This record gives sequence, C-alpha cells and structure tokens, in this order.
Amino acid sequence: MKLTSKGRYAVIAMLDIAIKQSEGPITLSMISDRQEISLSYLEQIFAKLKKSGLVLSARGPGGGYRLSRDASDISINDIISAVNETLEPRKCRGKENCKGGSPCLSHALWHDLSETIERFLSGVSLQQVIDRKSNIKEVTFM
Repeated sequence: MKLTSKGRYAVIAMLDIAIKQSEGPITLSMISDRQEISLSYLEQIFAKLKKSGLVLSARGPGGGYRLSRDASDISINDIISAVNETLEPRKCRGKENCKGGSPCLSHALWHDLSETIERFLSGVSLQQVIDRKSNIKEVTFM
C-alpha cells in the first residue's frame, strides 16, 4: 500500500488552487513554480482532474484552473480516485483470490483497513486540510 507521487501531487495542486483561486485563475506553471512539481507531470494530473469534474479551466490570456465546486465539497478521496490512485492494501485487490483462488487468512483484516482508509479520506475535505494548516503555529528555534 503506497500513495504515489501522482496522488500526493494531485492533492497538493488542488490545495494550491483552493488557497489561491480568489486571486484569479491558476495556471499550471504557477503551481509548478510554487510547489516544485514538473509542469509536464501537472498536465497529466490535470487532464484527469478535469475529466473527473473536479476543476474547470479557461483558455487564453488570463486563463487557468479553478475548483469546480467549493473546497469543502471536494474530498481527498475524490482527488485520489480522479487520478486513478488506489490505496488498496490487499494483494488480491479485493478479488478474494489471495491464496490459490480463495481468500488468505488475513484477507478480512486488509479488507477492513481498505474500507477505513477510504472512509477517512472521503471524510476529509480540501477546506479541512487548509483550515488545519492555518491553525498550525510557526515554530521558531533559537
């Protein structure tokens, strides 16, 4: 079970837009510069985000991306799913064929973990992540 850079970058880019879109449409080059993510990689990610209806785009001068709905209405699971990412801990991917065509001894455990992860990420919105970040105080070391 591993969240790849595609899923992490998709979440980071969506957070960037949610925070900055009040200033106008956000270009991928803006996100690339601010978040140090390859522009070509962002293009691949945003093709999927747009296809799944999480972002809207405008072409031309002054164009860019914005969220398709309020940040409180977009879950982290929506984003991860949009880029075809999976956090599936089961080797069999839920097909119950882990051990020669039948479930392994720990199948139910991994099934429960998979459901818990999906439920957790479905219950966390972009806005909640933003709010949590803004509540963290800067720590300075002397």
